[in-house]
Amino acid sequence: MRKPPTLLSLTIDIALLNLSHISDLSFLPDHVLLELFLRTLRAGKLTEKILKLFVATGKDEILSLISELNIQLILTPVLPTINIRDDEVDIVIGALHLDLTSFMEDWRAVFSRFHLIIVQDPDLKGDLKIPGGFSFDVYTKSDIESVVGSSSSSVVFSGYSCRYFGYLVSHKKYIISIDDDCIPAKDDKGELIDAVAQHITNLMTPATPFFFNTLYDPFRKGTDFVRGYPFSLRSGVQCGLSCGLWLNLADYDAPTQALKPGQRNSRFVDAVLTVPARAMLPVSGINIGFDRELVGPAMVPAFRLVKEGKFRWETVEDIWSGMCVKVICDHLGYGVKSGLPYVWRNDRGNAVESLKKEWEGVKLMEEVVPFFQSMRLSQGAVTAEDCVIEMAAAVKERLEPLDPVFARASEAMVEWVKLWKVVTSRLSDSAA
Repeated sequence: MRKPPTLLSLTIDIALLNLSHISDLSFLPDHVLLELFLRTLRAGKLTEKILKLFVATGKDEILSLISELNIQLILTPVLPTINIRDDEVDIVIGALHLDLTSFMEDWRAVFSRFHLIIVQDPDLKGDLKIPGGFSFDVYTKSDIESVVGSSSSSVVFSGYSCRYFGYLVSHKKYIISIDDDCIPAKDDKGELIDAVAQHITNLMTPATPFFFNTLYDPFRKGTDFVRGYPFSLRSGVQCGLSCGLWLNLADYDAPTQALKPGQRNSRFVDAVLTVPARAMLPVSGINIGFDRELVGPAMVPAFRLVKEGKFRWETVEDIWSGMCVKVICDHLGYGVKSGLPYVWRNDRGNAVESLKKEWEGVKLMEEVVPFFQSMRLSQGAVTAEDCVIEMAAAVKERLEPLDPVFARASEAMVEWVKLWKVVTSRLSDSAA
């Protein structure tokens, strides 16, 4: 004779049917929770959402059972609601250490969809360690020398500047650049952020540089143009550059970081804004996306200090590059966005040691910023290449008398445009 179901069994049956509508299980007694978990497993209903529900209880028996059964909590990236054509994107990674296994595994859910260009720092000896399951090309010192030469070039790809070589050899419309000391960040809900998707969203939706919208990006879901925003400007313009942010180690200069060694950025701000026209910003190549067809040649590796190092606090090259591209975007009528997406940036380098290498650059910025603020390009400059050449002439005329470093910057800008044209022509010929 079959025994009638117990009250506990009936209760668990009902809970199993309604798990998708339950937000908290922590109030259940341990033995009930364990039985519910086992029944959920047997019924084949342990989805990612329900697994998170059990994990959130923090009960040792549940956590131990999950560990024993090797049940993995897979974080699904938060994808903005815009279609991405995978074949239009290259992800560029500058490799400053040989073993990229941990970095690549952390990014697998995001990077595995796209083609990767991995550029090894020319001063790094040995072969890179890269796990399987990715589509990638690796470029080494010999590859760089075959394109730019080994001795006479004023364009230097040492340290994190090696990422610029990736910009040069890519033939995709969109380039996403993320440094190898960064891992995916989580939003304020604990969900993994797909930095690539957010950059593409920023680039594929219009920018509004000519009138500031106080609700930030009006093209994001849940917002719009505010009262008084001119209707003639609401269509916006193409976005050329997307500047992402990062949690943990903030982008301070060496003096600030040396004075505040323990300060970290833990604030996630769910916002994107267009940087207003004629406003400068210190772009960092740590986490950016750009439209290569619009502004690729403007991402120029030119301004290097005499004793410049490899790490973030020791370089000013991307700050110079950022001001170049911002002036060019303003002139050509493109936009620059800042804000989302975030990455999590790990500590690297020593701020005090870096201060010795960066201090000269800190002083020179007092001359550089006013130069770019006052820069006006001619109507004859109609492409990014035209703009870089015209800016190089202005650098030579107005800044070279102040310091020889500016003469080298001017030369590097001209050489970069020549390289860009040669490589682009080769890519076009090979595609044909």
